[in-house]
Amino acid sequence: MDTREQDGVVAVEFSLVLMLFLLVAFGVLELARVLYLYNTLQMVTQRAASLAAVTDFHDAAAMSVVRQKAVLRTAPGTLAFGDPVSDAHVRIDYLSLSDGGTLAMTPIPAAALPYCPVNNRINCMKDPYGASCIRLVRAQICDPAVTDSCVNVRYQGLFSLVSLPIMLPKATAIVGAETLGAMPGDAPCP
Repeated sequence: MDTREQDGVVAVEFSLVLMLFLLVAFGVLELARVLYLYNTLQMVTQRAASLAAVTDFHDAAAMSVVRQKAVLRTAPGTLAFGDPVSDAHVRIDYLSLSDGGTLAMTPIPAAALPYCPVNNRINCMKDPYGASCIRLVRAQICDPAVTDSCVNVRYQGLFSLVSLPIMLPKATAIVGAETLGAMPGDAPCP
């Protein structure tokens, strides 16, 4: 055989093996990122709920900081290696417990929230199962484009060669409401 023919065969074989190797390598990286996001989103919601349980729910700047800290940032932006998830995807809800034979968690609409954290304490002392007594704080990862319900976020791959039809999990964390930002000695709101 001519050495030029062998050189051509080697080049074709190398290109086929290289394409297969790169496909497997990119697939492994993409799978590792999916697993990273599945685990990290649960941690993000846990951090958001824990921070929101001790932050004044009427202070928009403080709640923005809670969302940023939840995605491990000090300014608005996306989660590290977690594009498209950003602080805008962190939804925080305040829940009451209603006792109609069995306990049920009910989201409190923004208009029905107490005027301040001290008033929440007063509401809860009067009626622990009242509709305006914040007992729990829930954090979720939701698509910010949909405001009336929590819709899963679509996975965005690192490599645009292959689009994976994966939805990120609806990560949720629920913690007990703590101080909600009330400081000792604070007076009730009017």
